[in-house]
Amino acid sequence: MAGLVLALLAFVAPTPAVAQVTAFKQAVAEASARDEDIAAFYQANKFEAVWTGKGRDRNRRAALIQALSNAANHGLPAERYDVAGLQAKMKAARSPRDLGLLEVEMSRVFLQYARDLQTGVLIPGRIDKAIVRKVPYRDRTSYLVNFAKSSPKGFFRALAPRTHEYTALMKEKLRLERLLAQGGWGQTVPANTLKPGASGASVVALRDRLVRMGYMKRTAGQSYDATMTAAVQSFQRAHGLAEDGVAGPGTMTEINVSVQERLQSVIVAMERERWMNQERGKRHIEVNLTDFSAKIIDNGKITFQTRSVIGHRARDRQSPEFSDVMEFMVINPSWYVPRSIVTKEYLPELQANPNAVNHIEITDRSGRRIDRSAVDFTQFTPANFPFAMRQPPSRGNALGLVKFMFPNKHNIYLHDTPAKNLFGREVRAYSHGCIRLADPFDFAYALLAKQTNDPQGLFQRTLATGKETQVDLKDPVPVHIIYRTAFTDSKGRTQFRRDIYGRDGRIWEALSKAGVALRAVQG
Repeated sequence: MAGLVLALLAFVAPTPAVAQVTAFKQAVAEASARDEDIAAFYQANKFEAVWTGKGRDRNRRAALIQALSNAANHGLPAERYDVAGLQAKMKAARSPRDLGLLEVEMSRVFLQYARDLQTGVLIPGRIDKAIVRKVPYRDRTSYLVNFAKSSPKGFFRALAPRTHEYTALMKEKLRLERLLAQGGWGQTVPANTLKPGASGASVVALRDRLVRMGYMKRTAGQSYDATMTAAVQSFQRAHGLAEDGVAGPGTMTEINVSVQERLQSVIVAMERERWMNQERGKRHIEVNLTDFSAKIIDNGKITFQTRSVIGHRARDRQSPEFSDVMEFMVINPSWYVPRSIVTKEYLPELQANPNAVNHIEITDRSGRRIDRSAVDFTQFTPANFPFAMRQPPSRGNALGLVKFMFPNKHNIYLHDTPAKNLFGREVRAYSHGCIRLADPFDFAYALLAKQTNDPQGLFQRTLATGKETQVDLKDPVPVHIIYRTAFTDSKGRTQFRRDIYGRDGRIWEALSKAGVALRAVQG
């Protein structure tokens, strides 16, 4: 680096010092004019150097080159920053004008890298409209202002998400990259289903793959014995599958997923973590759509967890991803049927039979119940249907006996359901978008425990009235609906889930187009 700095600074300039400074500043002003944020920074800084001068600038240059050289460690598009090209320009710079142009180029690359690392390479909504994530973008000029005041290495260290999850994902990324260099997990298993007691070449292939994945110790056994059954169950647990110890079609598909595909999932999860690079809340609720789970997290630890049912895979029923704040719960709720369900599903039934769906009231715009026998539903279309529909509180209500509200434009909330049988299924994507909970009463008790000594008593007394009742949370709780096909469990182990909506596949495709590449790492 010392030679590079000398080359950078030891240009020959026959003109007076004042002319050199003027040429440098003119070049900075000219080059920065193409970017309003960079121009604003240098104008406020009187067009002084922050990269190409002496003293602290040397440390800044070195820190930038080191950070750019490590960009691939974060799953970033290293080619976007062209560190080799930047170093070549640094070596070639001789005149004040050269240095001025280089100064702005270094700021441009710095800003691109800083934003990519802190808040992500992609804009979520451009990948999928259902990813309604408000990315916490920072003011671009502030990056330069704060960097100029900071320890260069310390500034770069603070850019990436400082969460246990991001750190764990980076560690898993490196582990998979090393596995990739070693040939991955070996031969795929040439079978659709294998059960305990089986033997033969396919069982040997399954054994070898489970060994390389770390679910079994090395063994010479060639039968699907108790040890292999336990290993399959352990694999199933880590991939959200039914833990029956049978390598059926679903389990076999996941076992045969390649290291490359798992590595893609981890890199996508890192990008998703960057989109949420902000405080989540000391107490918050996390709903991971791919895991079909809802959790209450206090100070980084899971204090409550339940299974969930999420939106159907059909595009118009998928659950969106976003964050909001839960403000209250409604005990004995009415179900106010969404307009889309009224017109797409119920109106055709009413047109065929006015007494269809008679467990649901039809109301006018004032909320008054109408006599359906007096209405000719065939005269209406989805566009001009003038009525609303409401299901009163009851045990058979579509929302069950309680719903949890974080008012949002997507009309998404968490709720109970009378369809308890769905929670026993491996893949639970059946709703119209809202999140159904397997243990809604316990979820309510956990929330209310922060504001009463008898949360169960309070809830049950309210429930017993049979009346629709709103119970406010004294301390509203942030809710984060996320989508992670790779994530870390409470013991620090990486879990993988199916890409049920195909969103991570689309994100990886976009990252790949942006220049993110898989790599194999030796050692």
